[in-house]
Amino acid sequence: MTSLLVIIVLVLLAIALWQLTKIFDLTQVGVSSDSSQVANDKDNNLQGYLMFGFLAFLYIFTIYGLLKWGNLPLHNPASAHGAQVDNLMNITWILIFTVQAITQVLLYYFAFKYKGKKDQKALYFADNNKLEAIWSIIPAVVLAGLILYGLYAWTNIMFIDEDEDTVVVELYAQQFKWTARIAGEDNVLGKANVRYIEGVNTLGVDLSDPNAQDDIVVTELHIPKGKKIHFKFRSQDVLHSAYFPHFRAQMNCVPGMVTEFAFTPIYTTAEYREMPEMIEKVAHINELRAKKSVELIAKGQPGLDPYTFDYLLLCNKICGASHYNMQMKVIVDTPEEYKKWLAQQKTVVQEVKASLEQPAEGESAAPGEAKEKDTVAAAPVAMK
Repeated sequence: MTSLLVIIVLVLLAIALWQLTKIFDLTQVGVSSDSSQVANDKDNNLQGYLMFGFLAFLYIFTIYGLLKWGNLPLHNPASAHGAQVDNLMNITWILIFTVQAITQVLLYYFAFKYKGKKDQKALYFADNNKLEAIWSIIPAVVLAGLILYGLYAWTNIMFIDEDEDTVVVELYAQQFKWTARIAGEDNVLGKANVRYIEGVNTLGVDLSDPNAQDDIVVTELHIPKGKKIHFKFRSQDVLHSAYFPHFRAQMNCVPGMVTEFAFTPIYTTAEYREMPEMIEKVAHINELRAKKSVELIAKGQPGLDPYTFDYLLLCNKICGASHYNMQMKVIVDTPEEYKKWLAQQKTVVQEVKASLEQPAEGESAAPGEAKEKDTVAAAPVAMK
């Protein structure tokens, strides 16, 4: 209702302004004025000064934006390859700002200097080979350098040595959640297919595959510091994008195919929380949340909990109505902490066994249900 009222007010305001311009035109009856559509020197001067005004606005807003929001970009990449990504990004930004600073000044300066004047004719020439060469060769060389450096960085980042000692993790995307499957001691993921999805086996793991017997399925991912993590991505429904902002990693999750990416974490979650930039950012966030909590409590609503930093896996594709909420916590442990956490997890086979042992003690399943459970459990469970 409020939006409708705002729209009505804006429409009425526009009508009122239009009527005021008509009244103004009527007051000018009998006053000599230039009503031609041809620009005169006064018009050209006005346009020239407006050009300078817009140039000033452009640079003032750019400087203000850097001062106001310059601290918002992520600091300290948490992966081994992150420094390369940041370096490539910084080089690109420097080039963009340099070219913008030069070209915009020249554009608006020449628009003012060579503005139209009465009885003045512009010098016209068909071409200038020297100028054409300069503004074609320089951008081509700069862009070629950027592309070559980008390809070099991309090749280094994307290269995965199959013989290297890695932790193999599958990330399974579906609207609107992430699920991770960690390869067990054999470091090989078992086969999976959507046709096997049933009950607690939400990833469709082929329980008859020997390699699947030690696979672990979790909704909160732990990974060890200092060891390369080989991620494999699947999607159950639509196109998703696995985005690890602090690790400078992103890969599309495409239905019907497996994509992959690898990176090595270099800071544990605890270490990253203790970085000065992160301490300052968390303190600022909690200051804002405290102010918001005061407003909420005054309205009789519960306040906001204090924010604590965690690495997150996000979806970077607009995959539906709850896309904004599609995230999973990623915890980087020391190797010792990771081994301890891993030992506490149940395998997907153990979880399926536990689910087949339901209903709870004291309750008996119908004969048909018991027979069905025995049939389902026979093949995969017998292999363990």
